[in-house]
Order: sequence, then C-alpha cells, then structure tokens
Amino acid sequence: MAQGTLLITGGAGYIGSHTVRHLLEQHERIVVLDNLVFGHRAALPLDRITFVEGDMCDAPLMERLFTEHQPEAVLHFAAFAYVGESVTDPLKYYRNNLAAPLTLLGAMQRHDCRRFIFSSTCATYGDPVRMPIDESHPQSPVNPYGASKWMLERVLRDCGHAWGLKSVFLRYFNASGCHPSGEIGEDHNPETHLIPLVLQAAAGTRANITIFGTDYATPDGTCIRDYIHVCDLASAHALALKYLRDGGDTIAVNLGTGRGFSVKEIIATAEAVTGKTIPVSYGDRRAGDPAELVADPARAETVLGWKAQHLDPRDHIESAWQWMSGPNSGRYSEN
Repeated sequence: MAQGTLLITGGAGYIGSHTVRHLLEQHERIVVLDNLVFGHRAALPLDRITFVEGDMCDAPLMERLFTEHQPEAVLHFAAFAYVGESVTDPLKYYRNNLAAPLTLLGAMQRHDCRRFIFSSTCATYGDPVRMPIDESHPQSPVNPYGASKWMLERVLRDCGHAWGLKSVFLRYFNASGCHPSGEIGEDHNPETHLIPLVLQAAAGTRANITIFGTDYATPDGTCIRDYIHVCDLASAHALALKYLRDGGDTIAVNLGTGRGFSVKEIIATAEAVTGKTIPVSYGDRRAGDPAELVADPARAETVLGWKAQHLDPRDHIESAWQWMSGPNSGRYSEN
C-alpha cells in the first residue's frame, strides 16, 4: 500500500516516465519535477500526477514543493548522461549532476525526508578489472559523467551518517526497450544508445549504423554489453522503495541481466525483428570503450527480490520497434 507522496525528479525522461507508469499501477501518489531540457511532457499521464516544471537547484521551488506535498521519498533521475559531452564540458555535468542535487537534499533534510532512490550507473566502476561486475568492484570512473554519479553516491552516504538519510544506489547497465503499450518510449536528441540507432538505420531515418571496432577480444570482435529492459528498471525502483519503507539501510545494487550481447548480435536480432537489412559501416575503436561490460545482479535478487524478466534482447528490440513504428514514430511531438 502507498504510504505517502513520492517526488520524482526527471520523471519526464526515458527511465523516469516508465517508472512513473509502474508506480501508478501500484497506486502511488506522485509529484514529478522536470525542467524539460531532455524530458517530455507528453511522456507523462498528466491527469494522474502532479507535474511541476522546474529545476531542483531552485531553492524557493524546492521549499514550496516539500512544504505543499511533504514527500516521504525522492526518486532521483534528473541528470545529464552524454559521456562524450561530459569530457568536453565537465563543469556542465558537475553543476547539474552533483551541485544541483545539493539543493534538493537540503530541502529533504529540512523537511525530514529520509528516503532517496538514486539513478546511478555502472560508469562509476570505470574500466573493469574483472567480469562480471559486482558491487564490490573498485569504483574508478574514467569520465566526468561517471565521476559525477560516483561523487553524489558519496554525498548521499555522508548525508546518511549526518542526518539519517537512507539511499539505494541503482547502478544501471545498458538501459533499452520501451513500454509494451507503445505509448511511451526512448526519445533522445541526440540519440547515442545502440538499439534505437540500429532501428533508425532499419527505418531509413539514419544512413547506417557504425560499428566502432571489430578487433576486441570477444567471440565476434565487437563490444559486449548487458542490456536491461526499461520496464525491468522501473520495477526495480518500486522494489527499492519497498526496501527503504521496510527499514533497509543504504546500499548499492547493480541492475543488469548477467548476460552480454555483442554489437553484431544486436544488429542481427534487429534485422530479424524488422525484416530489413540494416546498412553497417565500420570505424575505429572509441577511446574508453571496454570490450565487455556485464553485471553480476545477484545482490538485486537477494536484497530487493528483483530479477530481470526480459533476458532476450529480442524483447527489447521488439518493444523499441513498436514505439518507433507507432503513431509517434519514436518521437514525442511536443513538450
């Protein structure tokens, strides 16, 4: 049963909007805060939630939100997430991903809101030293994006020691797929995720898909990644909320399937799903791309009772293709 209002920052974004839908199915009361820089108003069921357009670094707004709605927990999705951009403009990432949440946390402290679910990332681990990656793997991020997430994890732990904040750090691997209804999906500009890029090439809205590197130490020479369906991510947030409501302590949890698929395997699956030949070009390796990134998700099952349900990448690609082939053609018409 719902126990209070939830504040969801970045709830109009890709993963946030899917989580909003999942939590509404569980009869939660939701306030979404989003500045719509990357989020989409059209991704939200506005008749069922309270939507506030604004920024979490706006201290008067944060004070008003906490005074009016008294949220019992915060689910924090609002972040910039382009790795390459974080390297060329690090201050943008540290300002948004690290500094801005401090204002949010200050409001939480003043209003005695002590539950925080954090949309973190496997990028906090940096270059892997062993595979699969469990939560005890060293955290040594290699770009400002990953570093900003790692630093906020540290801030949250310090807040826990200082005033009793309890947090769950959900370290995502490669988010993919779309809602089975076809009503909401993945709409980034620019798009950097492999599956939508492959499907854009299949649809003819992109000339081709580039494979960066074919000489990795993997069975087919291309990079291997752990693809986690966005609906599985959404369910993990609900279980993390239950864990905190049940008195759970601060913890980091990987969200992945424990299975990896190569770039070539994803392209071949997309061809099977779409019935189209996907044009491919080849490029050099990109700096910082590990050969393999696969999660050890055992802790998620042990602690949260969560296990990925969509293990076959075909499920991810079919749902993404449905979104891309639907009336919205994979894009929201407006904010």
